[in-house]
Amino acid sequence: MSRIAYVNGQYVRHADAAVHVEDRGYQFADGVYEVCEVWQGKIVDMPRHLDRLHRSLNELRIDWPMARSAVEFVIRQVIRRNRVVNGLVYIQVTRGVAKRDHFFPAEDVAPSIVVTAKPTSPAASQVQAEKGIAVVSYPENRWPRVDIKTIALLPNVLAKQHAKENGGKEAWYIDADGNVTEGGSTNAWIVTKEGALVTRPAENGILRGITRAVVLDLVQKEGLTFDERPFSLAEAFEAKEAFVTAASTLVMPVTRIDGKIIGNGHPGSVATRLRELFHTATDLQTA
Repeated sequence: MSRIAYVNGQYVRHADAAVHVEDRGYQFADGVYEVCEVWQGKIVDMPRHLDRLHRSLNELRIDWPMARSAVEFVIRQVIRRNRVVNGLVYIQVTRGVAKRDHFFPAEDVAPSIVVTAKPTSPAASQVQAEKGIAVVSYPENRWPRVDIKTIALLPNVLAKQHAKENGGKEAWYIDADGNVTEGGSTNAWIVTKEGALVTRPAENGILRGITRAVVLDLVQKEGLTFDERPFSLAEAFEAKEAFVTAASTLVMPVTRIDGKIIGNGHPGSVATRLRELFHTATDLQTA
């Protein structure tokens, strides 16, 4: 079956999907995006994701390309037309198509929207979670507004490629103070030897992850000790556990950082438990 994409009002074959050469997303990375998990035919935390999309659009002064309810309809249609039961749905909105100019285009230029969906393998992800992943540190090199989920991801691409070339699955950005900010496409966590979960505050220097928010709900529900503060790479090396969170990974244990074994070298009990409980704390809507 051919994959189907939604592009500016039309459902088209994925192989034929295209935007104009002067779309500002292509020319300037002038746009934002969201990724939602699809789990057992349910869309995971769509309201939270669309709330964050709304915030990102507002921060860049881009209008919604259509009513929010219409975006929800398109998301469901793309998932259904691609017959995705477990997978990811991607939503991208740019400022639209206009003559290449750094200034915002005229107000009558309509934003562009693209929605795609693809299947993923929960079984393969679980196998990886049972082994844990390796992380490689990388100097922070992004603009300060990483709280906006923009499509300007070249620094992330470079960081993650560096990790891949050095035996890692993910990169952890390290700021000028030696503290971990976040991953190339994930939020970063550790569990101290005393059993406290630690992750950087989302007010500065990181994206306010939706999966991160679900884990915070679980932390409160389970009565776990939590400390929202920066942590250093040195502290991460000495941690009892480490893990990352994202819609594409859920809660993924980290067993090595820069080649150093974390804890006993196996996924920790806290990360494993949070992963097991994850979907019990999410908003699940029928696709």
